Formats: sequence, C-alpha cells, structure tokens
Amino acid sequence: MKKIIFCILFITALICKSCKEVKNEQTTIKVVTHSEFKVSKANTQMVIDGKRDELDWNRTEAATFNNFYHYDAINKADDKQKTTFRMLWDDEFLYVFFESEDKYLTAREKVRDGAPYFDDCAEIFLSPAPEILSTHMGFEVNLYKTSNDFLFMTDFYNGQPGVLKAFNPEFKVETTLNGTINDNSDIDKGWTMEMAIPLKLFFKIDTYAPVKAGAKWTFLAVRQERNEVEGNRRITSSIFPIDEEKIDVHEPSKFGFLHFIE
Repeated sequence: MKKIIFCILFITALICKSCKEVKNEQTTIKVVTHSEFKVSKANTQMVIDGKRDELDWNRTEAATFNNFYHYDAINKADDKQKTTFRMLWDDEFLYVFFESEDKYLTAREKVRDGAPYFDDCAEIFLSPAPEILSTHMGFEVNLYKTSNDFLFMTDFYNGQPGVLKAFNPEFKVETTLNGTINDNSDIDKGWTMEMAIPLKLFFKIDTYAPVKAGAKWTFLAVRQERNEVEGNRRITSSIFPIDEEKIDVHEPSKFGFLHFIE
C-alpha cells in the first residue's frame, strides 16, 4: 500500500511539473499538427472478453493504422498488416480495442515489465491533460497478455528519458487469437485485444482534464508486429505519424488528442 501511495504522489508531482513546463515558453514542446480521435461513452455494460460484441463498439470512431515503420532495410510483402483501433469510456474505465490482421502470430515474453514490444503487441500511451506534456503512462501488452506498464518521462535528467515501472497497475486484458502462436508453418488470420483501464489509476493526476464529455487528453496508440519466430525484427505502426528516422513512440510532440464525447 505504501508503495502504491508513493507512486501516485510521485506521478502527480511529475504531471504537475510537466504542466508548469508547458506554460513556460522556453520549455514548451513545439507541435506541428495535432490529430484528434473521438471516444464515445459506453451506454451498456462492457464485458472484457476480447470480442467486439457490444453495440457501443460500432458507434464509436474506428481508426486504421496507416503509418508503418521499419527498423532495418528489410521490407517484406506481409509487413504491412491492417490494424483497426477503437476506444470507449464510462465513469470507471477507458476501454481499448485492437483488431489486427496477422498471418504470423508471434510472442515470447511472459514476464511482467519485460519486453513484450518485441512481440505482436498492442500499446497505448496516455497523458491526462489537454496539452502535450513530457510525461505519460504506458501500457504495452503482447498476445500472452504479458504487460509492460510504466510512467515515461521524456526529459528526466540532463535531456535523457526516465522510466518508472514500480507501481504495476491492475487493468483488465483479454485476447482472441485466430491462428497458432509461434508456428509459421501455417497462415494465421489475426488477433484482437481488449483492455479496460481503470480511471482510478489516474487519481489526482486527472485534475486537469477529468474524463467527461468535452474533455481532452493526449495519447498515442501503437502496434508492434513481429512475423518471425526467431530474432527481433519488427514493424511498428501507429494511429498518428511519428518520426521516420528515430521511430520514437514516446516522443510527446507526435501524440494526438483523445476527445471524449457522449
């Protein structure tokens, strides 16, 4: 309990620091464009099962990831596979849904706070404020439902980033797999992942933008795709464009707005 309280206080202090920095012209992160993604409020009881059965999923915005990035010079025909992204909200949770076509389901990491981002992996980074900040919370989950969850600080010390993984938030995740993991002898069809992230994880740090109709946060949604069982070759795709050379999914100037609507 003491560990959780300390982490909440620490995160709150960092968010406050980030908000103050945004108001300072010398520390403001300059953004060329701000994309926006609308999130509708759920009107029915949500069941976290990795299935898009609730009608609310059909009336919220759906985005296709059209931004693809390679970490090497290798480009294969199956590297650009479709991902559709949706979100909902209510008074208790943020709901996240990834729907991904995938010919080769691949995962290895089974230890929390490890490296699921080298697997087929869904990622969402959230900052509970209506301006671009230097701090965000991250949730990365692979097909084994192994999570890497953290607080990311873009400029923690001397221009270097810092990552806090101590608080291990509890959130719900379920997947459906249409294929076989780590078996490239057959052709798979894809996978889905559904998350329910409790709003209480943002207790006190959501003061600047409490979740309600009209509020805005900043965020980035990302898919990591690995098609080979061996090695770490992967393809990154995202809802908003990121830097093609750095391929830095934690660069806050590339985040867009999460707009909560009824």
